[in-house]
Formats: sequence, structure tokens, C-alpha cells
Amino acid sequence: MLVSITSTTPDAGDLGFLLHKHPNRVRSVDVAGGRAHVFYPEATPERTTATLLVEVDPVRLSRPVGSKKSKSGPAPANLEPYVNDRPYVASSMLCVAIGRLFGTALAGRCDTRPDLVDTPLDLELAVPVVAARGGVDAVKRLFGPLGWSVEAEVLPLDPAFESWGDSRYVSLVLKGAQTVKDALAHLFVLLPVLDDAKHYWVGESEVDKLLRRGGAWLPKHPDREFIARRYLRFASLSRDALARLAEGDADIDGQDDRHNAGEEEIERPISLNQQRLTAVTEAVLAAGGGRVVDLGCGEGRLLERLIAEPQVMELMGVDVSLWSLDKAERRLRLENMSERRREKIRLVQGALTYTDARIRGADVATIVEVIEHLDAERLDVFARVVFGDAAPSTVIVTTPNREYNVNFEGLEPGRLRHGDHRFEWTRAEFAAWVESVNQEFGYTAEFFGIGPEHPETGPPTQMSIFRRGVAYEPSNPGAGS
Repeated sequence: MLVSITSTTPDAGDLGFLLHKHPNRVRSVDVAGGRAHVFYPEATPERTTATLLVEVDPVRLSRPVGSKKSKSGPAPANLEPYVNDRPYVASSMLCVAIGRLFGTALAGRCDTRPDLVDTPLDLELAVPVVAARGGVDAVKRLFGPLGWSVEAEVLPLDPAFESWGDSRYVSLVLKGAQTVKDALAHLFVLLPVLDDAKHYWVGESEVDKLLRRGGAWLPKHPDREFIARRYLRFASLSRDALARLAEGDADIDGQDDRHNAGEEEIERPISLNQQRLTAVTEAVLAAGGGRVVDLGCGEGRLLERLIAEPQVMELMGVDVSLWSLDKAERRLRLENMSERRREKIRLVQGALTYTDARIRGADVATIVEVIEHLDAERLDVFARVVFGDAAPSTVIVTTPNREYNVNFEGLEPGRLRHGDHRFEWTRAEFAAWVESVNQEFGYTAEFFGIGPEHPETGPPTQMSIFRRGVAYEPSNPGAGS
């Protein structure tokens, strides 16, 4: 099975930068059931083509995971496990290879040429054999609304025997001006929808994957219900996805690490980010770990620390930014993670001002440098969602201390640490908000400072640890660090 991506936009060689694959080298990796290769049949300034070829061993694919001999399980009743179309047609196996070899491009990242990421190129995608349940009509129904010119031709069962009729396969060519990240996402989501089958178990994590890869285009697709049903296969999962898609027009809340570079630069001389992560990790462990939810997880720096802690039994990262979730997935190396550890963690898209059943009843919720990105008038909604509806046993909140800003060199008087901050609180303002939460939702809270303590302005970061319904005397995580 293979897919070819051709660019004819001068300079066509820009495709190599976006795909992060050099035209003069062949890149090969192992994938489920076989091996995948990327190579360039042509690479000129006028026309550049990158081809992804997946070689599948049908015998290896038919064996149970971990088995070395076919007799490790009961013998199949027929030859279907060994003789089938899986090695030859575009399917979910091809999509796994796309994610593995073009994952950076799929996430919309190009550090060498960031200007190219959102630049539409004149692209042509060619997939010689696509299993299309619904035929040409289904192909056009899925790709046409996305701006592609669709050329789909039904393939005969055997050209030598016309009487046998047509097969369920089509040869597909898509042409249009698209960004490379969108083009790859269209294939990643829609090829399994056309095939109407997957080579792996479809669970709750597939909902998050669909929403991440569907990005901005899936909520606007006229057949998004059809896409969700086929991609997820189970009615309960598709209902969950459609409900979340319906909320997709909500305002984006939470943090996006693309915008945090300025803040990190300001705080770098005192290593504040590392001190903050250490203090929050210690607070999570002091609270007993268990089921932990990181709200506004960003690129997953805290998750990277918590996943290694035995006390943390389940871990969920929630962020509204698909870009940040993709970056967290790469940082955590989820694809290479052991099965046991992989079952411990989930990355999901969600907004902090909408109730979410997935985060209810957590043992610990962490909200690190997030609330200052919310509009002040929406903090009451945020509090009801987190402290009222989700109601974790422990909530750990950190936020900048505005009083400390005068100690940062290069930060003009009166300016906030980051352009996306809606506000930054003094210690008294933060304490007043914490007390209002305690009164309304039945929590008690303790305050801690993170970073070097200044005798007049206090610490650069302030942290509050809330416990639901009980008074407590925690250890001193991060205090005075």
C-alpha cells in the first residue's frame, strides 16, 4: 500500500522541509505487521513527490501479538487471516505509518521554515488502491467539501475478466491548494472511514484522536456524523465525539505553549518553570497521587514528570489546544511507551469552562499557570466546572504573583509577563479568590510560594492547595524553593 504527495508550488522542494524528510535519503521504520519507507521518486524545484510505501507481511499480521509461531493459537477455520486485501489497500495501517513517519508535519510543526506550515501548496495526493465502502460517491462525499478536486476510478476485479464486474476498490487522486498538515489529516481520518475497518481495537482514546486530527475542518464538514460513526464504530463513542464537536465553537480557554516563549524567557534566570514543576509534583505526591488530571496540560511537561511516579495510578492531560496535545504526545513518546505505562495516561481535548464527565471524581487536579489566561468574568464559570462539578479531592493551582514583576529585568513597569495573560493577581487578590472558592464549594486551602522569596514583593509564583471538605496540614511542597 502506498500514498504519494506531490507539490508543484515553486519552490516545490519546500515539501521536504514540511515533511522533515530529505529527498536524498530513504527513511524506514517498523510498523504493525511490516515496514514503512519514505522516498522521493522526483525532487526538482518545479515538482517534488514524496512516497510513503508500507510493506505488510500477511503471515506476521495474522499472528497474535507476541506470538512467534502460528500454532500458538487455534488454527483458523479458513485462509482469510492469510489471504486478504490488507497488504495492498490504503487502510488504518497506512494511517499509522503516516503518523509515525510524518507525525511532525501532521502536527503542523516546521522549526526550520515555520512560515510554510500555514501556507497552502498546490498538492496532488495519489492513492492507487483505496477500499471504499460506498464507492466513488462516498469518496467525493468525504473529500469534496474539503476543497479537493476528486478523481476516483473504480477498479475491476480482474481486467482480464470483465464479466466479473467491478471491485469495491478505487484509484484515488486528490488535487488542490492545501496546507500539508491538513492534507495529511484528511488522509489520516478519512481513509479508515472509507475502508470502514481498523486493524486495532477502537476505544475511548480514538475519540480524542479523531478530534485532534479533525482539527478545525471536521466540525464544519457536512458529513461529520457519518465520519464519526465510521471512524469510531461504536455508537457510544460517536455520540461522545459529536457532543464534543458541537461544543467546538466555544471560546478557546487554557494555555498554548506557542505563546509562552516570552514568559519563559522572562522567568528563565531564576529557573522558575523547573521549580514550579517540582513543587507541583511534590504536592501531587503529598496528596497521595491516585487518579490525577492536569487541566491545561499544554505540551505535557508536568505529565512527563507524573507518569514516572508509581503513586500516580491514572493520568489525564486536558487542553483545548490540539497543537499542544500533539506536542505533548511527542514529548511523552506515547507511540514508543510500554503498553502498561501507555494504559496509564490519556490526552484529551477539553475547555475549562464546560463541564466534563471525564474529569469528575479525580483524586488530584493540577491547574498550573492557567487561570491567568481566562477572562476574569469567566472565573466563576471555571470555578463551578472544576470545584463544583468535577470536585476533585485535591486541587493544586499556581499563578503569577504580579507584585514580583518589578524584579524581572526587561519587563516594563505595569506590563504582564505574557501577552495572553488576561490578568495577574497580587497575593491579596489571589487569597481573596481562593477564599471565595472555599466558601462556595466547601474546600479548605493552604498557600505556598514558589521561587526566590523577596522581602517586599514575595515569591514570583503563588500556589494554593485546596482540599475538599476537610481541614488538613500538608507537608511543605515548594515553599521557599
